[in-house]
Amino acid sequence: MKRSEIKIYEFNTDVFNLWGKQWRLLTSGEMEGDSYNCMTVAWGSIGVMWNKPFAQVVVRPTRYTFEFMEKYETFTLSAFGEEKITDLSYLGRVSGRDEKKLKKTSLTVIPSQIVKCPSYDEAELIIECRKIYSAKFIPEDFIDGTILENYPKKDFHKIYYGEILSISGTNKFRK
Repeated sequence: MKRSEIKIYEFNTDVFNLWGKQWRLLTSGEMEGDSYNCMTVAWGSIGVMWNKPFAQVVVRPTRYTFEFMEKYETFTLSAFGEEKITDLSYLGRVSGRDEKKLKKTSLTVIPSQIVKCPSYDEAELIIECRKIYSAKFIPEDFIDGTILENYPKKDFHKIYYGEILSISGTNKFRK
């Protein structure tokens, strides 16, 4: 896929569409040594916090990617078009603990521009991040009690904020 660098203040997207309807892949680890894992993510945000542009994701501790998020300092978020729904659906269902799941998809792993964590050649958008904050969700702090319905197994997410270091994408993500 042809992507080019997008400066932070030239990045333009419908965040509700990006998080609510488009398919994204969270990857953490390092490309060198094949020490990384990915998972499909549906919840998160993009914005500014502590005067830094950020991408925020949540990962349940039961997910294999959680181990990589805890161990490595960087992660990537990659967004794909609808033609990759089958691959991303598979990557969200199958654990990297059990198999080399990327080998069963049509995705091509490539080096990122800045971080050691890999990206994907077929991505329309790649956001490279360095972790700057993480915290466990505390169930007693949920003000809206209906949120607890998302956690029947009490496997509360951990939230990660990553400072955005690089964005590359197709022209549809440019002002």
